[in-house]
Amino acid sequence: MVQPTLGRSWLLAMMHGILGIGALAGGIMLIIDPTGNAIGLPNTLLEHSPFANFLIPGILLMLVLGVMPLIIGISLVRYIRSALCEKLNLFPDRYWGWTFSLYIGFALLIWIMAQVYWIQAASLIHLIYFAWGIGIQIVTLWPGVQQRYSH
Repeated sequence: MVQPTLGRSWLLAMMHGILGIGALAGGIMLIIDPTGNAIGLPNTLLEHSPFANFLIPGILLMLVLGVMPLIIGISLVRYIRSALCEKLNLFPDRYWGWTFSLYIGFALLIWIMAQVYWIQAASLIHLIYFAWGIGIQIVTLWPGVQQRYSH
């Protein structure tokens, strides 16, 4: 039988994994084709943004919401030691992977809010990813998950 805490920890790791895979793929596509045509994004979406094309957003998407959640997902399962991550951990009584889970939840919320602001419209995908970010925050903050990652 799986303990509830372990199950929630796996849920959190999977949420990061799914986010990471999608963002990694999207970011790579935007880096390969900064016009956005390859994935059906018109350049007009950037009219109110500080970007001339999708290259910088693609790099940020790939690294912040692609690579980082994958590392965090793995770290939540395997407990990876990292002096740098521990230094950036705002909650020293918790494992850095737990804290970085919160960071990624906030990063996703900020990413979606920035997109909606610059695009000046919201779509279903924005609502889904905004809810995903809130979901990451909720699961990270569940008492059993917090307890699992306490020192």
